[in-house]
Amino acid sequence: MSLTVQRITSRKDIKKFVKFPMELYKDNPYYVPPIINDEIDNFDPDKNQVFQNADCWLFLAYRESKIVGRIAAIINHLEVKEQGKPKMRFGWLDMIDDIEVTKALLAEVRKIGSENKLEYTEGPVGFTLMDKAGMLVKGYDELATMITWYNHPYYKEHLEQLGYIKSAEWVEFKFIPPNPIPERFHKFADLIAKRYELTTLKFKNIKEVEPYVDAMFELLNQTYSNLVTFVPIQQYQIDLYREKYLPFINPDYLECVVDKEGKLVAFAITMPSFSKALQKAKGKLWPFGFMHLLKAKKKNDRAAFYLIGIHPRLQGKGVTAMMFRNVTQNFMDYGIELCETNPELEDNIAVQALWKDYEPILHKRRRIYRKDL
Repeated sequence: MSLTVQRITSRKDIKKFVKFPMELYKDNPYYVPPIINDEIDNFDPDKNQVFQNADCWLFLAYRESKIVGRIAAIINHLEVKEQGKPKMRFGWLDMIDDIEVTKALLAEVRKIGSENKLEYTEGPVGFTLMDKAGMLVKGYDELATMITWYNHPYYKEHLEQLGYIKSAEWVEFKFIPPNPIPERFHKFADLIAKRYELTTLKFKNIKEVEPYVDAMFELLNQTYSNLVTFVPIQQYQIDLYREKYLPFINPDYLECVVDKEGKLVAFAITMPSFSKALQKAKGKLWPFGFMHLLKAKKKNDRAAFYLIGIHPRLQGKGVTAMMFRNVTQNFMDYGIELCETNPELEDNIAVQALWKDYEPILHKRRRIYRKDL
């Protein structure tokens, strides 16, 4: 049967693009679907202001009339022009186990990259640092999270057969929170607070969090500026994430540290796991999906570290001990029995050292690949 790849632009076709992996993984217990309408809006220039600084081309691969693959080709102009990275991004790559499909999809990305005089392709990544990134290469039998992609093992095999090489790799850990909190946690946290004149904040509600949101993203820019996928987070993105995600944050799961002038110098956002709730929602908030998410927010035995930001002058100084002590207490209070970390660069030993007292298990790896044009 003949294989064709078509560029798509209509909302109707973008919906097919978004729903394709939901069909591909419909019987897979580890795949976590996105909210369909949110994902469609992600590709709408009128609703996602990242298009002020980026271009995106969406493609669907067909065999006869059946969709067999998808891919997004992305140029982030901030990255190319201001950071001097001549990179053609690709993401949202999903396909059946047929290397000809993968080859045809990636060929479209390479064509656009060559036409724009870029030097290499890299992915899977999103538009910016705040999007999902990385192809799963370990942990296929582990439940995915809300902020990561899931994929079959053959994805990796296809890319490597096509000459793509590893560009960067992230590791993820899971651990059982200690109960009770070890005394050494308390002693070390108190020592760090006194040495650097730091204070942890406690929030009663989301309104009290809002004044610190911009400062959190400023810290993220400072914390992750050395990542291969880094593009500075813009104010319009901050406004979007504030509106989109802040309602889901339980203030008890948010830890902030300020210096003696009251300036934010570190924060950690943990959240109850929404993976199973999203599986039950099946991509739809209404009529019952929203109820599954609210239930997961209030009652859950699983949590995840989503974002951690630390001012460069305090990195490696033990500031995380102050936050993790409180996080651990929150886990005890809410009955959390298992916690996952967000993806961390495999050579970022300093970050991985944060979990050493929790007896972590490395249970997932994800990788981005590159190939010169």
